[in-house]
Amino acid sequence: MKNHFWAALSLLACAGCTTVRLSEKIDSVSGIYPSLAYYNNEGECGTGAVVPWANRLWIVTYGPHLPMGSSDKLYEITPDLKQIVRSESIGGTPANRMIHRESGQLFIGPHAIDSTGRVRTIPYKTMPGRHTGNARHLTDPAHKIYYGTMEEGIYEVDVHTLAVKELYHDANFQKKTDGTKGYGPIGAMLPGVHGKGLYSGQGVLLFTNNGEGSQEALTQFDIEAGVLAEWNGKDWKVVRRNQFVEVTGPGGICGNSHPETDPIWATGWDYKSVILGVRDPKLGWSFYRLPKASHSYDGAHGWNTEWPRIRNVGTEAEPDYLMTMHGMFWKFPSHFTARSSAGIRPRSAYLKVIGDFARWNDRLVFGCDDTAQKEFLNKRKAKGSLPGPGQSNSNVWFTSLDKPDELGPTTATGSVWMDESVKAGEYSEPFLFAGWPYRSVWLKNDGAVQATFTFEVDLSGNGQWSVLKQITLAPGAAEHIAFDSSDTGEWIRVQSDSPTKATACFTYSGEENRKRKAASLFTGLAKVSDTQEHLGGLLYSLGNNRRTLGLLSYRYVGGKPTAVGYYEMNDTLQLVRKEDEKTRKFIEEKCVVPSKVVSIEASSVLITDDKGRRWRLPLGEQQFASLTDKAQLRICREVATERDLFSCMGTFYELPAENADGFAKIRPISTHDYQIHDYASYRGMILLTGVKPEKGKRNPHIIVSQDGQAAVWAGVIDDLWQLGKPRGQGGPWWNQQVQAGVYSDPYLISCYDRKKLTLSHLSSEEVTFTVEVDPTGDGNWMAYATYAVKPGEHFTHQFPDSFQARWIRFKTDKSALVTTWLDYD
Repeated sequence: MKNHFWAALSLLACAGCTTVRLSEKIDSVSGIYPSLAYYNNEGECGTGAVVPWANRLWIVTYGPHLPMGSSDKLYEITPDLKQIVRSESIGGTPANRMIHRESGQLFIGPHAIDSTGRVRTIPYKTMPGRHTGNARHLTDPAHKIYYGTMEEGIYEVDVHTLAVKELYHDANFQKKTDGTKGYGPIGAMLPGVHGKGLYSGQGVLLFTNNGEGSQEALTQFDIEAGVLAEWNGKDWKVVRRNQFVEVTGPGGICGNSHPETDPIWATGWDYKSVILGVRDPKLGWSFYRLPKASHSYDGAHGWNTEWPRIRNVGTEAEPDYLMTMHGMFWKFPSHFTARSSAGIRPRSAYLKVIGDFARWNDRLVFGCDDTAQKEFLNKRKAKGSLPGPGQSNSNVWFTSLDKPDELGPTTATGSVWMDESVKAGEYSEPFLFAGWPYRSVWLKNDGAVQATFTFEVDLSGNGQWSVLKQITLAPGAAEHIAFDSSDTGEWIRVQSDSPTKATACFTYSGEENRKRKAASLFTGLAKVSDTQEHLGGLLYSLGNNRRTLGLLSYRYVGGKPTAVGYYEMNDTLQLVRKEDEKTRKFIEEKCVVPSKVVSIEASSVLITDDKGRRWRLPLGEQQFASLTDKAQLRICREVATERDLFSCMGTFYELPAENADGFAKIRPISTHDYQIHDYASYRGMILLTGVKPEKGKRNPHIIVSQDGQAAVWAGVIDDLWQLGKPRGQGGPWWNQQVQAGVYSDPYLISCYDRKKLTLSHLSSEEVTFTVEVDPTGDGNWMAYATYAVKPGEHFTHQFPDSFQARWIRFKTDKSALVTTWLDYD
């Protein structure tokens, strides 16, 4: 890719300023090769599996609920990155993959591929269902494997003949007899729906699912859902009722080399935190908890989380396990057991939706779920009447081996208790304690009696615990406890000496190494303060197998747009002018930026979400306000499946779907000073409009049409971390008359670096401000501090580096004209 870019730059140096990137065919941008994108005719086109095999990279894609096949394909990628669509493709909703070493075959989706690349396919008529996992056979592993489906179908397959024996019937093909009103097929064998993982070892077959089949699950994120279960060849046993996904071991997709003794790992979550399980042949299951970087994966139906994985991205001789879970890349130790649990570390946060990944030719390849036509339950008024993409498409993302260390900050939050009953002397599950320089816990006693909470640490991950500290809280009291660098340990746990109701929420953050200034890859985007000519436009990924992106180009001069013409982008990223009035009119009418979906006030941005809840976000540069009021800047759009990218006052935010609690769990990604008019996903990329071609003439991310009248910036969504660290200013009150004892709206404080609070009022008497925080966004408010502010005083408080919470709010003891102002830098 470097050679390509240097060649491009040399061409640009010889060209005139107005011919930057004109007519040049582009093979890749930010690790995305547009020619490798895949489409289907379904509501979603996700990447189910990515496996290097037989000197090729093999990929299967999936549609959303297609147990008998679909328009999805099996793809073969050659070492020189040519895509071959295999004629044996039968589609479906597959995400299974397994290398069976004895027979020298890769099983991927309904296909078996030998070492020469010969493909055999098992028809869905023979083995129906949404294939979600493979596992080695419990009694005849040399000759048979298991297939598991998302609806509890379990099959035994002869690896030589591909003969299929049904062990358990797929629930897609069972009639409901209990009168339940679920949203989809619910198997009778196990609780939960939306199967994910299958693995075997230690004499059992493991199966996971991550959803619940009730109507309630479509709107709530915090109900009981999912399962981790095991089968001994005769009977099923429910191990744990939580939303589980991956189940694997050190042997990965080949199966464990020593199945009787090798550990088995399982990942999952609930509304409190990520859950990690490990099975030992003697000890059984042990469970741990980790914090979440992102909440966009939540949702009790399970749809928002597609196949997180643990895979070896090192070599067989030097394994290096990478774990994806809730928007974080994790370093996962190959030796992880209950007796040796040290070494899990956060690497960096990411925004892509990743279905599978592998190491291939000394690069990492991430198979993603980028652009879903249906958008499912992810609808909200902030998007206006914007339609979903015309056709589902996704791509693989090639990165360096180091990329998982280079993306977003590792800020993360998780709880062991959340407003729940706690027995005296009963320990919480261990929570990860190592890996961040700044750590704290929000502890609250909601019980009726005083309680002393004891924190203990496992210093080395060997199960030996020692007391770290004790905190005594009165009924209803809360405390923010910061840990310093001398408070070491791999894991931490807590217990209460009295039966009570309690919350213990851990908040962690790393060093913020990003600067205010955007990286050079964004050079050429128009500044928000720039009133001179630049090119903007509206974007839409087209349907009907056109496989192109439509751009309705506008020229902006002095803040006023003038329509220029309609253009399309193809897989070589050339922008070509088209005379297509029907498509032009569709984009003009349907993709218009909605107006008045946010209210920009003197103190902050007011959001009223689809549930009627009020939230406030920081302000940015003032020029953004007028452009937003004129509906010239896109506010909200889905650019990765089932979560939105929210853009307001110069800050990009990750916004979970409403069924994952929406604005309550929003997190800022980056802050910039660019006039970004629109953004959309296409062939695995994110495209931005609002370009000054002259300034971007040496930037390979700036693409300009042949006539110089249309332009976009092209990259991947995870490039947005490099726009600049999140920052802003504002507060819920600015010279506002408030009533004593009445709380302000919640104001976002999460994921910012340096945070300073200034309090003032115009009363002739001293006014006491009470500051409360909601650490998680779940509405569990805790007292942080009270400050008595004298008349005429501007009281300031610099929050410590260890401070993290989702929202902050205020109240006063007197009615007065007050200001609560926060500066984030």
